[in-house]
Amino acid sequence: MKEKIDVICAGILVADILASPIEKVPEPGQLVFTEEIFLFGGGHAHNTSVSLARLGVRVAAMGKVGRDTFGDFLKKDLEKEGVDISKITISDKFETSKTIIILTPSEDRRFIYTPGANADFSIDDIDFGYISQAKLLYLGGYGVLSKLDEDSLARLLKFAKKRGLVTVLDVVIPSGEINWINRCKKALEFTDFFLPNTDEARIITGQVDPGKQAEEILKYNSEMTVVITMGKEGSLVRTKDRIVQASAYKIKTIDSSGGGDAFTAGFIFGIMSDWELEKIVKFASAMGASAGRKMGCTTGVFTREEVYEFIRNNKIKVEKRESCKP
Repeated sequence: MKEKIDVICAGILVADILASPIEKVPEPGQLVFTEEIFLFGGGHAHNTSVSLARLGVRVAAMGKVGRDTFGDFLKKDLEKEGVDISKITISDKFETSKTIIILTPSEDRRFIYTPGANADFSIDDIDFGYISQAKLLYLGGYGVLSKLDEDSLARLLKFAKKRGLVTVLDVVIPSGEINWINRCKKALEFTDFFLPNTDEARIITGQVDPGKQAEEILKYNSEMTVVITMGKEGSLVRTKDRIVQASAYKIKTIDSSGGGDAFTAGFIFGIMSDWELEKIVKFASAMGASAGRKMGCTTGVFTREEVYEFIRNNKIKVEKRESCKP
């Protein structure tokens, strides 16, 4: 009999195609050279599950890939990290999702994305019996999973909560979206931890300030913990009665593509360890920083021993204060 899984990471699975950093994006018709072009695993379900596996967590990935070379690559990449891939389903309609990531030294990353089999992942692909034996359910990439609507997501999270699982939700919001709260407010009722970045939280709430963003989101579930990630500016965590705000660790960044997912994995590890919020934020911040050390979303992610050593030798500012009820 297989060992029980502690965490299930469901959501988008993506094959990432990256080139070594180029000086600038080519002009029309221009050819530029780069040192190498790489293929890596990516997407929230992939990155978060690999990062958790590096920390020694018993974890499974749940999502959908195509019947193709890229899908085979993603499954092998997860399996070599010790992630259970038995609940990844295969699409006969679409090829595996892919993203081309363009890196330059002085500008933010650029992404070219095809949804592929992620657009075919629905509630019918989810094994509810398998979920019920876990301790925590993470769903990442909601917003670009076109067959997973809000009612289906709410049903999934409600099921997990009834079975005693902790629920963690992360989102991807395409540019140009408006009134996005109408796509997630039902699901937030059954969410224990919600982790948008500040750009996503701005679209959800209409607020620019991360503190105001978290305050607005808490109105949909005052028992939830809202985690706003802000890249180089750090993170802000808010509950109904506490605020914890942290700066970011200083580290040489080569490719920050998987930083948010590594942060999430660190946060989940802290939840599973029943730590105080301040300790969780420090640990998650270190994990997030580690992802940027090398090209690829998970290549540079710390192991458990590495992250503890990094925290011993590096400091960030963590502030905590009481908050008024939203």
